[in-house]
Amino acid sequence: MVTPGGRTERAAETRELILVAAERLFAEHGVFAVSNRQVGEAAGQGNNFAVGYHFGTKADLVRAIVRRHAEPVERSREWMLAEIGRSADVRDWVACLIRPFTDHLADLGVPTWYARFGAQVMTDPALRRIIVDEALGTEAVQRVLDGLNRCLPALPLAVHLERSAMARTLMSHTCAERERALAEGTPTARSSWDDTATGLVDAITGLWLAPVTTTGA
Repeated sequence: MVTPGGRTERAAETRELILVAAERLFAEHGVFAVSNRQVGEAAGQGNNFAVGYHFGTKADLVRAIVRRHAEPVERSREWMLAEIGRSADVRDWVACLIRPFTDHLADLGVPTWYARFGAQVMTDPALRRIIVDEALGTEAVQRVLDGLNRCLPALPLAVHLERSAMARTLMSHTCAERERALAEGTPTARSSWDDTATGLVDAITGLWLAPVTTTGA
């Protein structure tokens, strides 16, 4: 006889299997190229409706994957925020955005899929909102952005928005490309996730502090 506690534990195990399978498949093939049936099969579920039963819509599944990783990233970011206090150094705030994510990828071991999953999700306008709300809309991230904006030189709004988008794209695709190379066993530009974070902090700090060239109408 299966007890209520046993059913709960089994359901939690099934959800975890589905999340792991979905993250890998979405990372490798794109979110909308993968069906719930394919996710269920990869997770070892014979029931074609298992994914929908446990997660609802595909957007709900994407949101669950993001939330699965958000807690350890945010713990690391809170620790870094406590360390830098009210720093006036742009580099400190950029590091607070990048290093919690790269440290998490390092902790996951090899192979990982989360960076490639994130890069895939960020290409879709509807799903991008999930990343923005769940991973980039936290209280800790808002504190980092407030600190960064406090240290930046005055920039025209259009330039600020443009550089913010550039920074997100650079971080997302640099991490995704390194993750892909590690999974495939091919050479990487940097020897570790820590070194990768350093390169990203250098580049994005330079991006924010670069001069602004005005152009004529």
